[in-house]
Amino acid sequence: MSDTYSDGMTVRRAVLGDEHVDRAIARTDGFTADFQDLITRYAWGEIWTRDGLDRRTRSCITLSILAALGHENELAMHVKAALRNGLTRDEIKEVLLQVAIYAGVPAANTAFAVAQRVLADIPDAP
Repeated sequence: MSDTYSDGMTVRRAVLGDEHVDRAIARTDGFTADFQDLITRYAWGEIWTRDGLDRRTRSCITLSILAALGHENELAMHVKAALRNGLTRDEIKEVLLQVAIYAGVPAANTAFAVAQRVLADIPDAP
């Protein structure tokens, strides 16, 4: 196992949580194995491990992009990750308000609905 893969798996677990990563790994088969390796090495091992931005900032950027592109499933996952990376409900709200101005109200409307559902399941989140 390469250092990039190991580092990526460490960050992936820290940001997304063991439960999520374990489910993804359990669903991996011959068709998806290369993709799981790719995202672990490149997204998590090359990008999320870089020193240039902290994880809170990376979460803000990720939420913005996923909301703007309408990737609801990934957005839900990264709302949870943003909380794990130290963002508060109010900071997530501010990110989505920013999305409304720069990516459009419909994108933000959908993102707010996704985040509201996720946050309702985590009542003790700050």
